[in-house]
Amino acid sequence: MPDQSYCADAACQRERKKLWQRERRTSDPDYRDNQARAQEAWLARNPDYWRDYRRRHPEYTQANRERQRTRAQERRGTEPAQPDPSEVSRLLASGVYRLTVIAVDRVAKMDASFLVELVPIKGGSAP
Repeated sequence: MPDQSYCADAACQRERKKLWQRERRTSDPDYRDNQARAQEAWLARNPDYWRDYRRRHPEYTQANRERQRTRAQERRGTEPAQPDPSEVSRLLASGVYRLTVIAVDRVAKMDASFLVELVPIKGGSAP
């Protein structure tokens, strides 16, 4: 066809459909709502999909954690302080401490960081 923009190859047709759907979602609120409902229904039928995907793709999971951490830092406009482990052991004596969470990095991940206060209870010294 003379007006054809995409070849008949499956990869070209997927790209054509992806671009059409993206344009349609931005310009048609009914289409956007219908797509959201369809996605919610699919997720209700497949509740463990993302958990299983992350388990099967640890490299994706790690990269996503790093991207999320970067986005969180950009939102805060700060770089988190990464203490040198040797410095921490030099500052804190062996002992029992009460750990109080002061602030939580709002990243919803298992390795989220916390700002804490350490108060010596027995044997330690205040930082």
